Amino acid sequence: MEIPYNVAPRPDTGLYNAKLGIWLFLASEVMLFGALFSSLILLRSGAPSWPRGWEELNVPLATINTFVLIFSSVAVVMAWANFRLGQFSKGRIWLGVTLLCAAGFMVIKGFEYAHKFHLHHYPSTSNFFAIYFVMTGLHGLHVLGGVVVFGYFAGPGSKMYFSERQRFINRIEVAGLYWHFVDLVWIFLFPTLYLL
Repeated sequence: MEIPYNVAPRPDTGLYNAKLGIWLFLASEVMLFGALFSSLILLRSGAPSWPRGWEELNVPLATINTFVLIFSSVAVVMAWANFRLGQFSKGRIWLGVTLLCAAGFMVIKGFEYAHKFHLHHYPSTSNFFAIYFVMTGLHGLHVLGGVVVFGYFAGPGSKMYFSERQRFINRIEVAGLYWHFVDLVWIFLFPTLYLL
């Protein structure tokens, strides 16, 4: 039996299944990161002193990473648009650009972590570094999750484009929504951790 509403929108929500599913998933992600941001606020407001992000963290590297992620969001939109226009090769190239941006983000974050470990700054060092490593580490895991999904659709999953084009395009849109959320989380993490 075929599962309905893989392509056509559901009459009750106006969304196809995967899009409804990703919005429900992102709602749970908002609660997860909301709890972490709330923890940061409580820890910071209750502490007698709190380190300044720009004194402890590498603002230039984080700024570069911010632009890398913003460009990766543009690349996802370009991939989706090209797939919709029937330009499979261009869409796949843009997915590759997205993957390169994600890899660049993780490499830069790796350098930043390595420098912190070199200075003996660990999650156990202070509440500041505990919340920093938890929030940026969880965000990094989300980036890796996006890499797996986009890697699949740029590689073996791309066959779906030729058998179920609209469903494939929908999957790219859903993955793009997830990716935009991951980028948006970083847009909040960057000033909160690095600039305040």
